[in-house]
Amino acid sequence: MEIPVSFKEFDIVEIRFKGGRKEFFRNINRLPLITGDAVVVDVPNGHHIGHVSLKGELVRLQMNKKKVQNNDEIRSIYRVATEKDMEKFNLAREQEPATMYRARAIVQELKLKMKLSDVEYQADKTKATFFYSADDRVDFRELIKKLAEEFKVRIEMRQISLRHEAGRLGGIGSCGRELCCSTWLTDFRSVSTTAARYQNLSLNPSKLSGQCGRLKCCLNYELETYMDALKDIPNVNRPLQTKAGDAFLQKTDIFRRIMWFGYRGDSNWFPVTVERVHEVLKMNAAGEMPENLAEEVKKQLPEVVDFVEALEGNLDRLDEQYKAKKKRNKKKKNGAAAGAAPTATEVLAQAAPTPEARRDRPSGRAVEGGENKPRPERNGNKPRGNENRQAKPERDPQAKGQQPQGGKPRPERDPNRPERDPNRAPKEGNQGNRPPRQERQERPKGERPPQSNRPQPVAQAAVAGVTAPERTEAGPRPEGEQRSRRSRNRNNRNRKPGNPEGGAPKAEA
Repeated sequence: MEIPVSFKEFDIVEIRFKGGRKEFFRNINRLPLITGDAVVVDVPNGHHIGHVSLKGELVRLQMNKKKVQNNDEIRSIYRVATEKDMEKFNLAREQEPATMYRARAIVQELKLKMKLSDVEYQADKTKATFFYSADDRVDFRELIKKLAEEFKVRIEMRQISLRHEAGRLGGIGSCGRELCCSTWLTDFRSVSTTAARYQNLSLNPSKLSGQCGRLKCCLNYELETYMDALKDIPNVNRPLQTKAGDAFLQKTDIFRRIMWFGYRGDSNWFPVTVERVHEVLKMNAAGEMPENLAEEVKKQLPEVVDFVEALEGNLDRLDEQYKAKKKRNKKKKNGAAAGAAPTATEVLAQAAPTPEARRDRPSGRAVEGGENKPRPERNGNKPRGNENRQAKPERDPQAKGQQPQGGKPRPERDPNRPERDPNRAPKEGNQGNRPPRQERQERPKGERPPQSNRPQPVAQAAVAGVTAPERTEAGPRPEGEQRSRRSRNRNNRNRKPGNPEGGAPKAEA
């Protein structure tokens, strides 16, 4: 909607600064501001930069709520912040952490009982405001002198409460959301333990305290609702007198209007409605006593619907509806498919034999007469495989060296066989004239014979009638000598009846 021409917008704007601090400034230049715009405002002895948080008629309501008068004391807005203004402002904010750490060191040197929580530089860097909290009054005149000498700016000390300190620092509460004091809560009311007693909360300081160390502000949120609900609930200061004994109040369910009582020495608690408690109190005042509170419970206790049982019933009903719908869809699908032509997959599925038919059909082997006869049923105790196969006899582990039955026995070595003569002549066809073996001379252990007395191997060159040169010095064997022994071994392996000379077999022409 377009604003009428004759309409004049409220000229005061709410500006938000660091830490959630908000103040009101007058828009004397009628700047077209939008929520979130950075503006340069007038402050004592300089200028500062803030962001627009509220404008229009809502600002008038906020001023009435905070009891701020619309007079000449309200300062004005200069202009919308430019890029150069924002660069200076960001440089000033970057110096705040280092300034706070140095200020805390100075406080410890002076041994002052105060806690510095935050520091805020003005946009023009002519003033620094230090926020602190303390239990008692603090004389910080010496501190201001040292801070002014250290940072070369005007110093302002502002004391804040612990709740304001938690709001400036921020954080996440036990409810999982951001702290109320740092988001929307502006006025802090005192919270007492009476609020926790009215709401039947356990008086545990660790659970009832917030990050500021004080009782949580949210204890006051529902206090009025509990106070209204407690108007009709009787205040039982004495135990209820019955013929079964005195019944002591254990706890009260405020919104269900049920009070739980227990007898001395009995661990069971009995729920009683508020109306019945009023009746018993009147009877006790008149000198009468009921029979038993437990008997009255069945008559007076209201019906309570169990949420879990009700939810499970709904789920069962939904499951039945889902199954019925699935069954109807299956019938529709089968009916529609009956009139249509079957697909190739359906034809193959119908033609495929069932497991029963596959098991009972005859085998494909041809037998005498040209007909396939069904296989005979296999005996479960009959072993598979060839029936005529004989089992292998078990080998005796003690009979080593003996051949199994059916094999040829290994001929035994003749003990009277003469030993091989080392000086016998070589067989016919063996190339190379080996010298006779020399008898070993007995020598003591560790003593080596001289190199000249060792038998020298015959090189393969002797085959062609050339003798190998004698080696007189110790050293590695020549290459020809190393190959000669391998050649002889190869010739001996290749010697056959048809090839007496040895060597590689010759190919027939």
